[in-house]
Amino acid sequence: MQKGIVTSNISDLYKVETNNIVYNCNARGKFKAGEISPVAGDLVEVDITDENKKVGVIEKILERKNYIKRPKMANLTQIILVVSMKLPKPDLLLLDKQLVYAEYMDIKPIICLNKIDLEDEEKIEYIYNLYSKIGYTVIKTDAKNNVGVDQIKKYLQNNITAFSGNSGVGKSTLINSILGKQIAEEGNISSKNKRGKNTTTQVLLYKIGENSYIADTPGFSTFDISEIEKSDLAKYFIEFRPYLADCEYADCSHKKEENCGIKRAVQEGKISKDRYERFCEL
Repeated sequence: MQKGIVTSNISDLYKVETNNIVYNCNARGKFKAGEISPVAGDLVEVDITDENKKVGVIEKILERKNYIKRPKMANLTQIILVVSMKLPKPDLLLLDKQLVYAEYMDIKPIICLNKIDLEDEEKIEYIYNLYSKIGYTVIKTDAKNNVGVDQIKKYLQNNITAFSGNSGVGKSTLINSILGKQIAEEGNISSKNKRGKNTTTQVLLYKIGENSYIADTPGFSTFDISEIEKSDLAKYFIEFRPYLADCEYADCSHKKEENCGIKRAVQEGKISKDRYERFCEL
């Protein structure tokens, strides 16, 4: 029995990498009976049934550090949240939603401001300063011209990293720049609605070094934060945390109450009004 990592799955066929060799594997029927199936990122035990044909059977799924339902993948350690500065324009409500989800799942988020060549420096600096002051790592990139790509590479070692964001923001272009070859398919921007056409249809892990993988993922912009209790949402806006104890009521909604530590911090300029308003919207 060998241990490996699932790098992709199409229907019931899984690609498992072990000792730098990729095997095509099926999974034992017992997984279906237990209502659990292997997903990209899973660490598994594999029985190699034909070494020459590189075929095997997944016998066991090892304990997961985390599991994301949509798109299905496991053991993520890092998410690079790609925000396009233009075409499409920045969606900061989506970014805040993704940051909340990353904090909730205890996955390190990194913010990537892409297409900086298309926008004014002032608008770029506003977003950069807003999130870097909170404590997040923010990287400016122009993926098509390879600007900022080396900076991203430094954060990828010994991680399973997913790239997330609306279609058209440049996720696949970034991945291709990192890998130095055309692997991830790049989407075009629809001239009619200025939105990207989603080109990625499955989760694929690309190995970039020992214990280092990057994932091209579809549908990550549809993060479902409904599993987070409304009363807990403020805890995942990390700059809110120091002021939660200043609220008069333990069940403060931070919206209507008078003696609210969060609202006071917003009034005093300690919390961004824009971030607070997006909190209220979420």
